[in-house]
Amino acid sequence: MKKALIGMAIVALTACNVQQENPLLKESALPYEAPEFSKYQSIHYEEAFMEGFKQQRAEIDAIVANTEAPTFENTIDALERSGSLLNKVIGIFFNLNETDADEVMKETEKKIMPLMTEHNAYMTMSEPLFARVKAIYDNKENLNLTREQEMVLDKYYRMFVRGGALLNAEQKEQFMEIEKQLSLASIQFGDNALAETNAFSLNITEEKDLSGLPAASIEAASDAAKAAGKEGWLFTLHKPSWTPFMQYADNRDLRKQMYLAYINRGDNNNANDNKEVIARILKLRQQKAKLFGYNTFAEYQLEDKMAKTPEAAYNLLMTIWKAALPKAQAEAAELQKMMDAEGKGEKLEAWDWWYYTEKLRQQKYALNENELKPYFSLENVRNGSFMVAEKLFGVNFRPIENLDIYHPEVKTFEVIDADSSHLALFYADYFPRETKRAGAWMNNIVDPSNIDGEKKRPMIVNVCNFTRPTADAPSLLNIDEARTLFHEFGHALHGFLTQTNYPSVAGTSVARDFVELPSQIMEHWAIEPEVMKLYARHYQTGEAIPDDLIAKMQAASSFNSGFETVELVAAALLDMEYHMLTDYSDFDANAFEKSVAEKIGLIPQIAFRYRGTYFNHVFSGGYAVGYYSYLWAEVLDADGYEAFKEKGIFDEATGRSFRKNILEMGGSEEPMTLYKRFRGAEPNPEALLRNRGLIE
Repeated sequence: MKKALIGMAIVALTACNVQQENPLLKESALPYEAPEFSKYQSIHYEEAFMEGFKQQRAEIDAIVANTEAPTFENTIDALERSGSLLNKVIGIFFNLNETDADEVMKETEKKIMPLMTEHNAYMTMSEPLFARVKAIYDNKENLNLTREQEMVLDKYYRMFVRGGALLNAEQKEQFMEIEKQLSLASIQFGDNALAETNAFSLNITEEKDLSGLPAASIEAASDAAKAAGKEGWLFTLHKPSWTPFMQYADNRDLRKQMYLAYINRGDNNNANDNKEVIARILKLRQQKAKLFGYNTFAEYQLEDKMAKTPEAAYNLLMTIWKAALPKAQAEAAELQKMMDAEGKGEKLEAWDWWYYTEKLRQQKYALNENELKPYFSLENVRNGSFMVAEKLFGVNFRPIENLDIYHPEVKTFEVIDADSSHLALFYADYFPRETKRAGAWMNNIVDPSNIDGEKKRPMIVNVCNFTRPTADAPSLLNIDEARTLFHEFGHALHGFLTQTNYPSVAGTSVARDFVELPSQIMEHWAIEPEVMKLYARHYQTGEAIPDDLIAKMQAASSFNSGFETVELVAAALLDMEYHMLTDYSDFDANAFEKSVAEKIGLIPQIAFRYRGTYFNHVFSGGYAVGYYSYLWAEVLDADGYEAFKEKGIFDEATGRSFRKNILEMGGSEEPMTLYKRFRGAEPNPEALLRNRGLIE
């Protein structure tokens, strides 16, 4: 959905006194009007938002004031064209706010979000504007619209209805207040989660406590300590630091300390505690659902997704759960045997899982992750993703030096089609910092459009949190991180290659449970032997990854898949359970989470991939009742990748078909229609179970 129409905003017009020196209000002099980040200061954003709101409001008023009968061109096209300045500011501000925010930007966000709610209401609750949209919608069968235009019109109609157009005056007032409170609570949740991640560090000063840790982790921890002005070695809750500590640190007490610090983020009864924020968000969401006549927020949220109903999503999750839980239990038993053999009398705990799994991996497959890392330098993996895109989809990536960047670590590329035409600009931001939230994601800085021949191509960023380079080595990725890079690059390809005309259905503007298909299918190429031989090269010698290492990787491909599937599905079930309630009076976040774990039979050695108190996807990231979508889309990606395996993983015809029928189409057609057009049939759910090694 067009950014200015997703979360929009109003203006107190008298508060806007535009100063011409604000660079956000001027056209960029850079190629393709790329953002001039170095000119933007934090104090510029509030003023730019206000002017953007003012301009779009005037454009909306002009649509309403048009005395001609409503047509697609004078109403829907006009809405799609509106808000160009606001879209620009939103694209720049919210990307920086997630990656490099300062206190001024955080305060600006708190001011702006309630105003966005009001502006959204100004549009969607405008009776004369909705009357125009409805008149077109009711007559759409007679308008000779393209399929893309039909989808755009349907999307606008749903947006108005779900934005309160059919509510009475009292309900509209309630809806606006709920939306304001939700936006502020979401900001608070995300701020708390980030503060909790940054608040903890483990400062090791005794070298004996480093026992078992690989040299690269020790060196990175030494660099982190020096940067923080501390002696010794500093380990944090950021994944590039936390994960290898849990895998290799021999000191069990320190592993426990790191583990508990990680899973208790937002649950420490301090100023950053998120339990009450969760309860507030859930109550507000339920109130919103009831306003629109739904029993639960889950019903409200899934109505326009591929799943359609909570029951359909839940049933898929439980099908996977029933296959994964026994495998995880068997894995736990195997790890316990390994611990028993040590004769210490210790019982397997959650903070032991990664450590003994790594030992078992080496024992069973002679596969040491640290043997693999030298072949997966960040640059090699990124170049590997580019190479796959070139072979499959005919696109090329050229480093571009004359773009402005918002942080010195950001790399920029021009995306070029096979006919040498410009497709997109790509910004890659790969390293953690205290101003960046955890995780990995793709954002549109600039949305594409092609209305009335005014073609504008996208500008897209991939954001990750990988291990930084050290003085002696580049950034070296583990296999999960390599797959993450390919995953986010798949989202970026969805944006780069879109050929729709309307921003509201371009690129990743698709149903939440379809958007992960392009990203997840790309992960397969990251670990294909044929592909690794092309890009996985030792950072010192240039030698291609040896066949024996690839063979070990393949042999271990479904190793620990019970654990990995259980923690993922458990989080998706927790998300669903949160939003299937009808009564949130006296809601206790921890007690509820415990009850869900007991209901599904989650074993104590495995936690939810995300506990509620730091579940950013659900409480601040737009994935409410949507975390299941990773698994829903995995049914599609596993089945879809089998098409490539049948024809050849670099089969040009299959690659071009995926580009034409999926990547270029965005949301301009129903998702299942697009998938069947590519695959020739609906997906087989067993493909997911095969892909995860849960069935033969």
